[in-house]
Amino acid sequence: MTQQQTADGASDAALDFCLRLARAHATIIRRLDAVLGGHHGLSFGDFMLLQHLSKAPGGRLRRVDLAERQGLTASGVTRTLLPMEKTGLVARMADERDARVGFAAITPAGHNLLDNAMLTARETCAELLRHAPQDQLDALTAVLGNIIGPAA
Repeated sequence: MTQQQTADGASDAALDFCLRLARAHATIIRRLDAVLGGHHGLSFGDFMLLQHLSKAPGGRLRRVDLAERQGLTASGVTRTLLPMEKTGLVARMADERDARVGFAAITPAGHNLLDNAMLTARETCAELLRHAPQDQLDALTAVLGNIIGPAA
């Protein structure tokens, strides 16, 4: 086997992995959207947003940082936050030192909903991955960490 054939094989394997990852991602999102929506009235995107806020220092993030973590534009995160603000899951906060900076903060109601939804999400993910041995999950977690970085 030539070096070119070896390189092509590695490229083909990488492409296959990425295509399968994209399909798995879509499957996971659909399943979690359905389950979280049915049990808690919460989309998976809203669940992720609440999780990011709950893990942030003081339960709050600058809107621009939240948009980055969600993979959204600033206007996209604003559109996502509006209904959550209206239902009291998140609150809008201003920066005392810089009026141009806006924060989103998780409220006690948001924490309560997230705690309940977390149980449902854990059960759903465990069901999706029920046939995967722990060593495979550990290896895939490492691969995904290499792709998205350690802070994600």
